[in-house]
Parts: sequence; structure tokens; C-alpha cells
Amino acid sequence: MKPTDIRDPGYLHKVVDCQWACPAHTPVPEYIRQIAAGDFSTAYMLNWQSNVFPGILGRVCDRPCEPACRRGRVDAEPVAICRLKRVAADFKDDIRDRLPTPSKKNGKRIACIGGGPASLTVARDLAVLGYEVTVFDSGSSPGGMMRSQIPKFRLPDSVIDEECGYIESLGVELRRNHWIGSLGEVLAGDWDAVFVGTGAPRGRDANLPGRNQAAAHVHIGIDWLANVAFGHVTSIGKRVIVLGGGNTAMDCCRSARRLGGEDVRVVVRSGFEEMKASPWEKEDALHEGIPIHNYLVQKAFTHANGRLTGVLFEKVRAEYDDQGRRSLVPTGEPDVHMECDDVLIAIGQENAFPWIERDIGVEFDRSGMPVLDTQTLQSTLPRVFFGGDAALGPKNIITAVAQGHEAAISIDLFCSGLPLTQRPAPTMNLVSQKMGIHEWSYDNKVSEEARRKVPVKAIEEALKDIKSEFELGYDFKLACAETARCLNCDVATVFKPKLCIECDACVDICPTECITFTQNGEDEDLRGRLKAPAKNRDQALYLAEGLKTGRVMVKDENVCLHCGMCAERCPTGAWDMQKFELNLAYAGETVESPRSPCSPSREGAKAPLVAAVREA
Repeated sequence: MKPTDIRDPGYLHKVVDCQWACPAHTPVPEYIRQIAAGDFSTAYMLNWQSNVFPGILGRVCDRPCEPACRRGRVDAEPVAICRLKRVAADFKDDIRDRLPTPSKKNGKRIACIGGGPASLTVARDLAVLGYEVTVFDSGSSPGGMMRSQIPKFRLPDSVIDEECGYIESLGVELRRNHWIGSLGEVLAGDWDAVFVGTGAPRGRDANLPGRNQAAAHVHIGIDWLANVAFGHVTSIGKRVIVLGGGNTAMDCCRSARRLGGEDVRVVVRSGFEEMKASPWEKEDALHEGIPIHNYLVQKAFTHANGRLTGVLFEKVRAEYDDQGRRSLVPTGEPDVHMECDDVLIAIGQENAFPWIERDIGVEFDRSGMPVLDTQTLQSTLPRVFFGGDAALGPKNIITAVAQGHEAAISIDLFCSGLPLTQRPAPTMNLVSQKMGIHEWSYDNKVSEEARRKVPVKAIEEALKDIKSEFELGYDFKLACAETARCLNCDVATVFKPKLCIECDACVDICPTECITFTQNGEDEDLRGRLKAPAKNRDQALYLAEGLKTGRVMVKDENVCLHCGMCAERCPTGAWDMQKFELNLAYAGETVESPRSPCSPSREGAKAPLVAAVREA
């Protein structure tokens, strides 16, 4: 194997698993350290640079970072990364003076269609570079589906108002209650580029026998949630069936409980583990007394005298072929009939672009999705870009934010007359964290305690008010105790072969046996010869040569805990703990980016609040 180039930003970025897994690459360990130090405002701004909506995402993010968390490899649960994000938002000071000052107007005008997270991210990134950005939204308040489809007991309007307000304060024009009925009409205006971030606004229907006859009491889930959010629907029948196994289904069933549903059931065609809903969403539904029935496929809506009476289901089982592909096969058992007063259909969402003319240059594929360059998000009409659910199909808020960043880069390059493939590369810094022989500028005494549960309201109280926030969030003590579980994965182990005397002290003290001194070889050969065989090929091996004996040092990045014990034990200082700082390039990074004016101090801290909690 060739020696590892640890100066390659991509290498260490992948080693910081949580940051790598986040679509917007939020610097997770760094903001957790700032929380531990009691600097909540800096923690918030570190989030704001990357994910734009820390308070929102701290409540409702799909948390792709947490399954990647290294803590989950040595403990039952990962660090509560998402809820710590909320801590930064809840306890920060007034951060408006930290927001970037927009550059002088550059004469370029950008139209963003839709007021959701993708459009707002584009607007934020470009506004500070001097672009005149206008966001067109059909609603009276920005936020898109964050406002209309996420229940208020999960995401209060006040949080959305605050974080959308930060973007508007950068000089972004929000044209509320403005319905766009024709892309052609927009393009006829004086816009240098147009961004489409209209989401996936159409809920899938269940066109089954009895659907039309029972239509008055069969509702499309996302439409029903929007009507609830805006106060158009304030009650529901006592017996409710929710069809679907995703997060929208969980929002529907929990909302129904708060609007008077006494017997609310979720019915899913797949098994419980295969449901698309996040594990914590299923847990919350069960906690509120909502049963989930699996392996039942809806066959028909039953009705009498023009009124819904129930739903008929067929029992199925899962069978898998040699390729691992699943098919649902009828069991042959009698059908199941469940009586109900209302049905909420939450079986998926679809894109809808009836307002985009098919003869203006924007091509669509067979499924009705725009044909895009997946890197640049540019359509076949050069000055039209897409992002979020409108671009590549429904996903989640943090993915929409990440695509908003990419689209903003593309728009900036397009308006500057530069190739869209000439994207700014990320840069990095490596800074030693050694302050003394055995003293570090970060806290590496990792807590061995279990993940802290987020306090919630009592069920009796929570179900009385659909606008009452269910989760209470961490207090100071719980937050600081949870930060101590972070393994500081962005503090990397850096090896200097010239200083090594090959005493094997680091090998002996390593708690995971991830360090091996051996003869070089091919990747496959080396992985089998390590002290602990490295079987996870998704994680690289860190190889350094230049030892006096001709051997190489090999470290398995998959199981390294970044605990620093090798650096503390090394008698010659051949091992050092160096903080990895990835500087992501958003739109205009080479000129004046959103990151530069608002970048907080990143000086290390000893986490006094964590120490105080331990002493207590």
C-alpha cells in the first residue's frame, strides 16, 4: 500500500463519520465541544454555516449522522447529536450581530420559487455575495413543508419564524401569498437565474374499491396535515386508520390522537423493522398508545349509505429471492376488516410540475422528474436550477439544505460565466491539540454513561393541545452530560515516523488494538495481518512508512476511538492529536462566502460545564 496522504481533506473528512454522513457536512464534534464549554452561540453559528436551520433540525432532522456515530460502535446508542443541536438553538444569546454583512449588490437577480429549506438556503448563500434574491412563496409565511406538514407539537411556528427571519434580514425579498402558475412567465422577467424548490407537494392516493363512495372521510395525509397546521381542520372521528409506514404516517396518527381520535391505528404493508419511519418516530407513536399493524395490504374501503365504515385488508408475508429482493405474498388467511370513521392515506409523496410548460426547454424523464446534472442541479434550460424534493425526489430537510448549497454554487458560477464543474474544493487545517505533556485543549475523558433521554411532556397533558411541544429538550445538566459521550472524532491521530523508536507502547495501550507495526503489503493482505483484522472496507487504513526497521505503521480507522492514549503513552511524541478543520466551500468561497464573515472562534476549551457536572 502507498502511504496515506493525511493532508487530503477527503481522507480525514470520511474518518469523522458523523460529519461525513451529514449531507450538509455539519462540524458535529466541534459544535458539541462548544456546547460543553458553555458557548452555545458559537455552537449555533457553527451549525448555521452548514445546515442553516439549527433550531428546526435540532427537533425534526432525520439524523443521518447518528447511525454513523462512532459511539454506536462501542455503546448501545450514538451520541444525541440532533438534540444537542437543539441545545445550541435553545440556549444561545442573540446572534444577529454574528450574521454576515451582505456584500455590495453585484447587479445579478435570482428568483427562488418555493419558500422551503432548499430555496431559503440558496437565498442565504447568494444574498451575502451581493445577489438580489427574491423568494416566491404561495403561503403567508416562509418555511414550505417545514411549516405545513410537520405538526406544531414537534416544530413550533416560533422556531421557523426565527430562523427564516435570519435569512430575510440578509436582504432577501420574500414575496408571500404569491402563486407561480407559469415558469415561462417567470423566465420572461429580468432574472439571471431561476431556482425551483417547490418540494413534492402531491400525496399519493389509494385508488381502491369504495374510494369515491367514502371520499368525504378518506384524506390524503400531507393535505390533511396542512389543513391541521393552518387551522382548517380541528377535529377527526374517534376511530382512525392511518395507511403508511413513513414519518408522515407517524405525524398523521399522532395528530389524530390530539384532535379527538381515541382508537387510532397505523396499518403497514411491510414488517415493523422495514418501515420507512425513523425508529424514534415509531417509538413516540407507540408511546402515545397507537398500535402499528404490519403485513396488511389494503384492498378496499367499505361503506354504507355513502359513509365510510372501515377498510378491508389482505394478510401477507415477506419472501426474499436470491438477490435479497423482497416480495409480499398473500398468506391465504381470511381478510381483516377494521372499522373506522376516518382514513388518512400516507403512502408516499410525488412531485408535480403542471406549472412548468413542456416547450420552454426544461426536459422531464418518464417519471415526470426534471432531467438534471446531479452534481450541479442545472436543468436542460441553463439558467434554471432545481433543489430539494423538487430535484431528485422526496428525502428530508437536511438533504434539501445540502442541495441548496450546491445549487447556490452552480448559480454563482453560472452568473460569473465560469464552468459549473469548476467547483471550489474544500480545504483543511490540522492543528495540534497538545498543551503540555499530558494536557489537551479538548476533553478526552469520555463518559461511559448511557445516552440521556430527552424529557417529554406527560401524555395526558401532551394530547390536550396539538400546538403544545411534546419534547422539552435537554436542560444544562443533561446537555453537558451528553456532550461527554462524544469521542472527538475530528481530533485525529497523526503519526510522525521519524520520531518513532518502535517500542510498541502505543500498540500495548490501544484499547481497540487498532495499531499494528508490520511489513507493507497489498490492502487485502494487510487487513488480514493486523493485530485486529480490519474487515470494514468502508473505512480506510492509515499507513505511514519511514520507520528505521523498514516496517510500516498501520492503523484501522474503523475502530480507532480517537482517545489519545497512544499520544499520551508515546515517549518520543511520534503520535500527536491534531484537530481536523474542514473548510467547506459554499457559493463564492473564493471571494466572500457566508462562512467567512460569521465564522466563530475555534480555539479549544476545557469544557468547564462538563467538569462541573462531573464534580456534582
